[in-house]
Amino acid sequence: MAADLDMVNLLVLAGATLAIPILSFVASFLLWPSALIKIYYWYWRRTLGLQVRYADCGGYRFCYSYRGKPGFRPSILMLHGFSAHKDTWLTMVKYLPKHLHILCVDMPGHEGTTRTNSEDYSIQGQVKRIHQFVENVRLNRKPFHLVGTSMGGNVAGVYAASFPSEICSITLICPAGIRYPCETKFDNHLQDLEHSHYTLSIPLIPSTPEEMEDMLRLCSHVRFKIPHQILQGLVDVRLPHNDFYQEVFMEILGENSRYALQENLQLITAPLQVIWGKQDQVVDVSGAVVVAEALPGCRVDLLENCGHSVVMERPRRTAKLIMEFIISLGTTSGTIKNLDSF
Repeated sequence: MAADLDMVNLLVLAGATLAIPILSFVASFLLWPSALIKIYYWYWRRTLGLQVRYADCGGYRFCYSYRGKPGFRPSILMLHGFSAHKDTWLTMVKYLPKHLHILCVDMPGHEGTTRTNSEDYSIQGQVKRIHQFVENVRLNRKPFHLVGTSMGGNVAGVYAASFPSEICSITLICPAGIRYPCETKFDNHLQDLEHSHYTLSIPLIPSTPEEMEDMLRLCSHVRFKIPHQILQGLVDVRLPHNDFYQEVFMEILGENSRYALQENLQLITAPLQVIWGKQDQVVDVSGAVVVAEALPGCRVDLLENCGHSVVMERPRRTAKLIMEFIISLGTTSGTIKNLDSF
């Protein structure tokens, strides 16, 4: 009888122990979905072996994650897009060799990096700040590979043009900063915004779960089924920063930033790769032709059934393409590849 009671007590204790994390998860999902999202990123950084560090530069602080140490292959610095953060790259980092030295930095004013004034949010201002980061962490002790997507692609291209001796190669993923021959759905939104003197809501700055869902549909060709609670969590994480995002948005649309990449293309001397989703509704894939005409030796990889969020939609393929480019430099120049599946 005593043994039976001990067994019952053991089962009750085990059930209670399991119930606590389950109830915590359910409560977080229902009441604090934004906390659940932060835990998700923390978990994946830890799983992938990424560590978060801060670099202090005379009162200005950069937040970045990294994995590995400098070695035979060039280090890789990744620059995310507008209103994103360093964890944007986690899905792709999963498919990169673990021995590579990788750094993912929060762009100026984003996530854990210091916010100052609008001068830092222009493309040239961001280039100067990223150069400050590179010098602080001594990444430019030898040339490194630079990757940038969307706004980060604009910054990466201008960086390569401004500091050619620091860059051994560069990958631009759906970069902004070009006069695109063809218009997109987002271009139509921009025209409506300009006509309204920016009184309408900006599609890339959602403030409700419904607007968040619309933004994801705009940025991604692949349709992800996301529960309403997670959409709410994504909005809750962004809402406190929406005024800042609007300031950055206006700055990168300004006269000195909007076409900064195209104005600097001819100054890029490092081998260059362009990766673009054919169904990009934010910045049109015709921009790849503009880059290829300005730099005939560049490599262009076009992805079928893929939109603007290439890193999220096709992370494994993107990682493979970047590694192929880094390893095979000098053997793939001047080629345009249509990569329908991976």
